[in-house]
This record gives sequence, structure tokens and C-alpha cells, in this order.
Amino acid sequence: MQEVSEARPDSSVADEVGRDTPERIIGILGMHRSGTSYLTGSLQQYGLFLGEHHTFSKHNRRGNRENQHIVDLHDSILAANGGAWDKPPKKAPWGPEHVARARELLYEYRAAGLFGFKDPRALIALDGWKALFPALEFVGIFRHPNAVAASLDKRQAKPWEECVELWYTYNRILYREYRKKKFPIINFDAEERVLDEKLSYVVGHLGLGEHNGEEKFFTDTLKNNTGEAGRPLPWKVRRLYRKLQKICI
Repeated sequence: MQEVSEARPDSSVADEVGRDTPERIIGILGMHRSGTSYLTGSLQQYGLFLGEHHTFSKHNRRGNRENQHIVDLHDSILAANGGAWDKPPKKAPWGPEHVARARELLYEYRAAGLFGFKDPRALIALDGWKALFPALEFVGIFRHPNAVAASLDKRQAKPWEECVELWYTYNRILYREYRKKKFPIINFDAEERVLDEKLSYVVGHLGLGEHNGEEKFFTDTLKNNTGEAGRPLPWKVRRLYRKLQKICI
């Protein structure tokens, strides 16, 4: 059983009435096993409100920081389109029931001045979120394909070819969204000192507050795998990784 924690919106916004959604919504975008938990947990320490979220799992002792209700919504959207997180459909249109459920979730956190959510599946279901909340803001993160493949293989024994293809599918959407409207993207392959610098930039970009004083979310255990000694990548994957390297902050 995964533990969850629910923070409360700041009381300064709790009295606001007549709003059906949080004032601002941040989507943390990235492929599975690519540092999204690190980025989300770190931003939370600077004041990003996540609502109900996981704070522990057997695959991540710091917690993946995902809202299970949003994960369930994404799973339902993917299943309705004949897919799953590891079999992403080419398109994932939302049905009326998905729109209604998303509205319920956003209404629950309507008192938040700034609400954030993270689930890699969001990349596949992103068009629905953008239609529902056009002002949606993004922060992204990526990681070397071989590092992601090694992590997925360790967790779920997936073949390298399948992992690399999944990396390409998710990160192609990440790159596409950046090309439509630029937003900060972090390279999780960077050393800790560089990650700290990039995180500071994102905190400032989002207008977050001071660090809450807790132990830094990043630990070496979040990066057990690297892409340095991995297999040669397919041309399209190698090319996309280089593109992401060029646009990251």
C-alpha cells in the first residue's frame, strides 16, 4: 500500500469564491523513470501544491508524488483508446466522462493559487488537458534512453527495444509541445550541482517561494542507471535525444 499526503492550499486563497479551477496549473512532463519524481518533489519543497499524492512506493522511497486520481483518469483515457502506459495509442481523445472527472478533480483544488500534477501518462493525454485548461503551464525533464531502458528493465523486465521505443514516443510529444510554446526542460543526466542550478531557474520561472527547509529531495538513489555504457541507439532516438539536449535549460 502506498502512503499519500495531502497538503492544504494557503489560507490567503482559500476564501476566494466563484472559481472552478486552481488559478494556475503546472503540468510536470516527462517519460517514466526520467526524473519526474525528483522534479515534482523538489518543486513541492518550494511551495508547489500537489493536493493528494503518493509519498512512498516500493520503486521510489521518496514517493513518486503522483495524484492517484489523476493517474486513474489517464489510465481510463488510454484504455478507452485501446492502449496503456506501455502501449500508448497514437491518439487519446477524451470522452465526456473523462472531461467531467477532470473538472471534478480541478474543482476539488480550486482554492489553490498554484496547483501542480505529475504523471508521465499526461504526455499521451495532453490534448485533453490543454482543451480543458488552455492556460496550463509546463515544466519538463528527460533522461538518456539507455538509462530509462535500464530502469524499466529492472522494474518490469521490459526488452530494451520496447523501452527505447517508448522513450521515443513520450519524448517526441515533449519536444513537440516545447516547439509549440517554450517552457523549461531539465536534463536529468546532469550532475547534482548542475541540477541544483537548473532547479533554481525553474523555481524562479514559476514564481515559487523559499525552500521549506526539509532535506533536499534529490538523492543518489534516484539515479542508479546511466546511459554511458548502453547499447547503440536507433538513429531517430539518438537524433531526438540530441534535440532535447539543445533545448534544455
